[in-house]
Amino acid sequence: MLVCGTKDLILTGYTDSDFQTYKDASKLTSGSIFTLNKGAIVWRSIKKTCIADSIMEAECVVACEAEKEAVWLRKFLTDLEVVLNMHL
Repeated sequence: MLVCGTKDLILTGYTDSDFQTYKDASKLTSGSIFTLNKGAIVWRSIKKTCIADSIMEAECVVACEAEKEAVWLRKFLTDLEVVLNMHL
Protein backbone atom coordinates (compact mmCIF):
# COMPACT_ATOMS: atom_id res chain seq x y z
CA MET A 1 0.00 0.00 0.00
CA LEU A 2 1.35 3.39 -0.96
CA VAL A 3 0.26 6.42 1.05
CA CYS A 4 1.96 9.72 0.29
CA GLY A 5 2.08 13.04 2.08
CA THR A 6 1.50 12.05 5.69
CA LYS A 7 2.97 9.98 8.49
CA ASP A 8 -0.36 9.10 10.13
CA LEU A 9 -2.88 6.67 8.70
CA ILE A 10 -6.37 7.84 9.60
CA LEU A 11 -9.29 5.42 9.38
CA THR A 12 -12.61 7.29 9.17
CA GLY A 13 -16.12 5.86 9.02
CA TYR A 14 -19.43 7.35 7.90
CA THR A 15 -22.95 5.89 7.98
CA ASP A 16 -26.38 6.87 6.77
CA SER A 17 -29.81 5.30 6.68
CA ASP A 18 -33.05 5.93 4.85
CA PHE A 19 -36.23 5.01 6.71
CA GLN A 20 -39.24 4.33 4.51
CA THR A 21 -42.50 5.13 6.26
CA TYR A 22 -44.81 3.43 3.80
CA LYS A 23 -47.69 1.66 5.46
CA ASP A 24 -46.79 -1.77 4.09
CA ALA A 25 -43.00 -1.50 4.08
CA SER A 26 -41.07 0.00 6.98
CA LYS A 27 -37.78 -1.42 5.72
CA LEU A 28 -34.65 0.66 5.75
CA THR A 29 -31.78 1.26 3.40
CA SER A 30 -28.35 1.65 4.95
CA GLY A 31 -25.02 2.81 3.71
CA SER A 32 -21.54 3.05 5.14
CA ILE A 33 -18.11 3.99 3.93
CA PHE A 34 -14.70 3.70 5.54
CA THR A 35 -11.75 5.71 4.31
CA LEU A 36 -8.04 5.41 4.97
CA ASN A 37 -6.48 8.86 4.54
CA LYS A 38 -9.50 10.01 2.52
CA GLY A 39 -9.37 7.06 0.11
CA ALA A 40 -12.37 4.73 0.23
CA ILE A 41 -11.41 1.19 1.26
CA VAL A 42 -14.83 -0.28 2.18
CA TRP A 43 -18.29 0.88 1.16
CA ARG A 44 -21.74 -0.65 1.22
CA SER A 45 -25.35 0.26 0.51
CA ILE A 46 -28.08 -2.32 1.04
CA LYS A 47 -31.80 -2.61 1.68
CA LYS A 48 -32.27 -4.31 5.04
CA THR A 49 -34.56 -7.26 5.60
CA CYS A 50 -35.32 -6.08 9.12
CA ILE A 51 -38.15 -3.66 9.86
CA ALA A 52 -37.59 -0.47 11.86
CA ASP A 53 -40.30 1.36 13.78
CA SER A 54 -38.64 4.77 13.73
CA ILE A 55 -35.84 6.80 12.21
CA MET A 56 -33.91 6.57 15.50
CA GLU A 57 -34.12 2.78 15.49
CA ALA A 58 -32.95 2.70 11.87
CA GLU A 59 -29.94 4.91 12.69
CA CYS A 60 -29.03 2.71 15.68
CA VAL A 61 -29.17 -0.47 13.58
CA VAL A 62 -26.90 1.05 10.94
CA ALA A 63 -24.48 2.51 13.52
CA CYS A 64 -24.18 -0.86 15.27
CA GLU A 65 -23.33 -2.64 12.03
CA ALA A 66 -20.80 0.04 11.10
CA GLU A 67 -19.17 -0.30 14.52
CA LYS A 68 -18.73 -4.04 13.95
CA GLU A 69 -17.15 -3.31 10.58
CA ALA A 70 -14.82 -0.71 12.17
CA VAL A 71 -13.68 -3.18 14.83
CA TRP A 72 -12.98 -5.80 12.15
CA LEU A 73 -11.08 -3.29 9.98
CA ARG A 74 -9.01 -2.11 12.91
CA LYS A 75 -8.09 -5.68 13.85
CA PHE A 76 -7.29 -6.52 10.23
CA LEU A 77 -5.03 -3.49 9.82
CA THR A 78 -3.40 -4.15 13.21
CA ASP A 79 -2.67 -7.72 12.10
CA LEU A 80 -0.93 -6.19 9.08
CA GLU A 81 1.09 -4.11 11.57
CA VAL A 82 -0.44 -0.83 10.40
CA VAL A 83 -0.65 1.88 13.10
CA LEU A 84 -3.91 3.84 12.92
CA ASN A 85 -5.62 6.95 14.18
CA MET A 86 -9.38 6.30 14.16
CA HIS A 87 -12.08 8.92 13.57
CA LEU A 88 -15.47 7.23 13.67
